[in-house]
This record gives sequence, structure tokens and C-alpha cells, in this order.
Amino acid sequence: MDWTRAVDAYCERTGPEYWSEPVNAVTNLAFVLAAAVMWQRAAGVPLARALCLVLGGIGVGSYLFHTHAEVWAGVADVVPIGIFILLYLYAMNRDAWGMGTSTALVVTALFIPYAILLVPVFDLMPWLGSSAGYAPVPLLILIYSILLRRRLPGLARGLAVGAALLVVSLAFRTADLPLCPQWPLGTHFVWHLLNGVMLGWMIAIYLRSGLGKRQAAR
Repeated sequence: MDWTRAVDAYCERTGPEYWSEPVNAVTNLAFVLAAAVMWQRAAGVPLARALCLVLGGIGVGSYLFHTHAEVWAGVADVVPIGIFILLYLYAMNRDAWGMGTSTALVVTALFIPYAILLVPVFDLMPWLGSSAGYAPVPLLILIYSILLRRRLPGLARGLAVGAALLVVSLAFRTADLPLCPQWPLGTHFVWHLLNGVMLGWMIAIYLRSGLGKRQAAR
């Protein structure tokens, strides 16, 4: 693999220059700001603090991708996102469902075959474009919301809001290239802004449930 191969995947980018995507690059501050805000609220909850660190890492990785725009930077962009998904699933499995550590880890690992099976299905929907790879995530959040609606109704409602935010965010990500002729700036930056809000919200509802704090107190 050529790790330094240039990647031109977004409407805003018009050349190989470092600042060819200034808006896409700068709006990654949304992730860092959300992480900073939630860091203060996550005091005493180690797993929530870990989620905040990964959230900040998402902003850094995405910034690298939208400035360097090379294969290695693309990896730096997606790896923190994957870690956040797995870590959050682990938190839900352990704290919302009351699973033991080993069981929670095994169930969390099932996300990998889940995604492998569903991404090709979403790939059949051409209007999703490159966002097909993310589409299984809001679906899974919604599934957890439905399953938890009686056990933890407040958390379930929060998860449903998170899934809705992610769907709207994905719509802007998907629209970036199709709308490029009419809107040269693109819409990818809105994906950053909404995703920063959405991921901060996901940490907030976990903290609001009090589950992580009770686990840390054991």
C-alpha cells in the first residue's frame, strides 16, 4: 500500500495543498470542544473520560486527513471513530445491560461481523455513497434504544435522539459531492459540526444515566 498516495474525496478540496480544505479542517474543533466540555462532566467516571480522549482523537485524526489528504491520514481519521464505537458499545453492554467484563467484550466484538454483513447491504443503496460504511451505526444505536426502552427509558430516549442526529449528520456527509457543482464549499463540514454535537451527546446521556459512576464506585 502507498501510504503517501494523495486522496481527493471531498468537494472543498481543489488541489494537493495543505490548506486546500480549510473549512473541513477547522471544523474538527467541534470534536475537540465537545471532548473538553464532557471531560469536566466525566470526572470520576473512567470509561466516560476514556470516551472523551477518543473523541478528541477523532478531531485530531480528521484534521490530519483534511490537511495532509493522504492514505496514512485517512487511517488516522477512521481508527479513532472505530475505537469510539467499540468503547461506547462496551459501556452499554457492561453498564446498561449489566454484563460482566468478559461477556461485554465478546458482545462488543460482535459489532465487527455485524458491520461486515450490513455494509454490503447499504452499498446497494447508491444514494448513500461512501456513507454506506457508517450506516450500520445509527441502526445499531436505534436497536439498543428499542431494546432498552423498558429497562432504562431515559437512556433509551437519549439513544434515539443520538441515532436521529447521526442520520441527519450522515445526510450532509452524503450530499457533499452530489451538491458540489451548486455549492463548491461542500457540506462535509456540517458532518463535523453535527457529529461533534452527537458524540458529545452520547457521552452526556451515558453520564446522565449514572451507570458509569455506579460501576466506578464498585
